[in-house]
Amino acid sequence: MAEKRHSGKYFYPIATCLAFFSGCITLLVLGGLFTFINPDSIVEILSSSEIRYAIQLSLITSIISTALCAVIAIPSGYILSRGGFPGMRPLIMLLMLPLSLPPLVAGVALLLFFARTPVGTGLEDLGITVVYTQLGIIVAQLFVNLPYLIRVMRSSFAMISPRYEHIARTLGCSDFQAFWHITLPLARAGLISGLVITWSKAMGEFGAVLMLAGATRMHTETLPIALFLNMATGDLDIAITTACILLGIAAVTMFFFERLSDGSDRI
Repeated sequence: MAEKRHSGKYFYPIATCLAFFSGCITLLVLGGLFTFINPDSIVEILSSSEIRYAIQLSLITSIISTALCAVIAIPSGYILSRGGFPGMRPLIMLLMLPLSLPPLVAGVALLLFFARTPVGTGLEDLGITVVYTQLGIIVAQLFVNLPYLIRVMRSSFAMISPRYEHIARTLGCSDFQAFWHITLPLARAGLISGLVITWSKAMGEFGAVLMLAGATRMHTETLPIALFLNMATGDLDIAITTACILLGIAAVTMFFFERLSDGSDRI
């Protein structure tokens, strides 16, 4: 036993050093982006019509897609957390499948679905165009990010004992009232943190959006698309500034996520 304790006494110092080393590498790589910003042109770039359009379009589409994700993920995550119905395991695997797919593959699948299947042509006949439109941005963000939020909500609801709902029902609440007044408020930390990360992921979604909505300036140009287009044309100042905007959004998102996580740990 003494030998085991002696051999294991170096574990925590080594693990700590590895964690700090990983953090330093991340800081050097990502923080180095800001050193390449041209201070003389940053104001002009941020006030340009292209970047303002990309920011506005990214905000609008990401908020809409995140709201749609919430509408679907909250009830889906709840019913999956309670389980007890036939075929639940295959259903979970099917819902989580887009999480393991490269976004480009998801984008190609969406493009073919809306361009080559009766569903897509039927929507076209109704005047609803998804391919190479701003609606396509929302659809791509929704398809890629929905499984993540379902997973978060399922985990959040699974941590809440069903006894609370049972007590509420014995006091006269319906199933929906027990969920709305008891379970959902108890899962608010997981819900808010999941929504924050989902929104951030939607802001940065590139592969699926590129395939389904295309990369058209001032039409389907979100911030990641603007970064791609300006890198492709050699406008490095605009591309680097756009990358720093996305990095700033990610940093703020992680700050709020960690604060919410700390709050949920204290509950």
